[in-house]
Amino acid sequence: GMVDPQDLLAHEEMERILKKKVETALIREDDLLYVLDNMYRRTEEITHFAETLSAELTPTELNLFSETQDFTSEDLPVVNLLRSIFEDAAQINASDIHIEPGENVLRIRLRVDGVLQEQIIEEKTVTQALVQRIKLVSGLNIAEKRLPQDGRFSIKVKNKSYDVRVSTIPVQYGESLVMRLLNQSDTLLQLDQIGMPEAVYQYYSQALSASYGLILIVGPTGSGKTTTLYASLNDLNKPEDKIITVEDPVEYRLPRINQIQVNSKIDLTFASVLRAILRQDPDIIMIGEIRDHETMEIALRAAMTGHLVLGTLHTNDTISTATRLLDMGAEGYLVASVLRCILAQRLVRRICEKCITDDPLTSAEKTWLESVDPHLTVDSHFKHGTGCSHCHHTGYLGRVCVFECLPISGDLAEALRQSDTGAFLRLGQQQPVYRSLLQAGLDLAVKGITTVREVISMAGAI
Repeated sequence: GMVDPQDLLAHEEMERILKKKVETALIREDDLLYVLDNMYRRTEEITHFAETLSAELTPTELNLFSETQDFTSEDLPVVNLLRSIFEDAAQINASDIHIEPGENVLRIRLRVDGVLQEQIIEEKTVTQALVQRIKLVSGLNIAEKRLPQDGRFSIKVKNKSYDVRVSTIPVQYGESLVMRLLNQSDTLLQLDQIGMPEAVYQYYSQALSASYGLILIVGPTGSGKTTTLYASLNDLNKPEDKIITVEDPVEYRLPRINQIQVNSKIDLTFASVLRAILRQDPDIIMIGEIRDHETMEIALRAAMTGHLVLGTLHTNDTISTATRLLDMGAEGYLVASVLRCILAQRLVRRICEKCITDDPLTSAEKTWLESVDPHLTVDSHFKHGTGCSHCHHTGYLGRVCVFECLPISGDLAEALRQSDTGAFLRLGQQQPVYRSLLQAGLDLAVKGITTVREVISMAGAI
């Protein structure tokens, strides 16, 4: 493919080099650049810098006690290696970088759209220098290799600012290190941009407009709860309302919002912070995670006394969340009085639009669909991605959220007041807006947004 197929000199040069007849076709310049960018990622550069570092390191240089954070310096091989790793991660929108020492190799794995992509470096000697350098800039104790440690630092990659959360843990062949990348340059999404179905958006927005009450967003780690929370705060962020958040950690900085990061080392816990901020005259409170009975009790009392409280819980779906609250010791009458809405969610991978095609389902997938909804195998045509340079040959590009919404009112509130979980389950499933995570996931598969495989994978985790 050529941007200018009439470039005869280039055509002749290709035939001379390849020693074959070449047929040309017209392509767009941005498509060509995209393919080149993906085909020639920094994997070779990373390996090259690792080899250079391995050759140049001496036993004294392994300590890397210099406290510079200049990631653009060309004279430090370990810095060059780190810079290449970060640039590769930024290029493919990785959310996490895993550095894992093996017996004779170093594994670098990048998590993209929830799935790890691996690169193996044969230079085992670079591992210690790499880990020590990251620990140094993260403010960790480089001499302590027996205990897990957590730290953070900031870095600028290709004019984008990232907050990096670092976690280390001792393993058989050294220290395993994971870095979570938080792109501070990204514009935070508005609530109407995160992919909510119209009915879910209307009910959830109505709950957000309440002057007081409790709204819960539930799901496992990595299900997009933080994105939904920040999008909700974006909509609520007005000069006339004071908003205070309690987070672990603060992932994105929001103007006009007072954000507090908990710190267990100095006893700055969710519960202790919540007790203090109630004296700060807040209108809206966001709790990053309701982890224990004390935090839950304060959240419920805050909602009862005229505050709008947003929080998250690690539960599987909307209906089981009410049971979880009661199991944690919450009084049924209190939950019924303040709970406005429960929103459960999951993330599934989005089919790459560049290589989308009809999906010939396997017999196992057809059997599963028939057990869920027999009409789907007859009436629906599903899609998948064949894999191309745009999606790194995975068939997926990006992720989309699956939502399950349950507004609390009327009979549902009465069931909570009576602590009748059986009635709550039955009545919840009868709500007009209620559509289970599985049903909502299948809706996306029918629309050709995700694959049946992704829905099956999601269903296994529900």
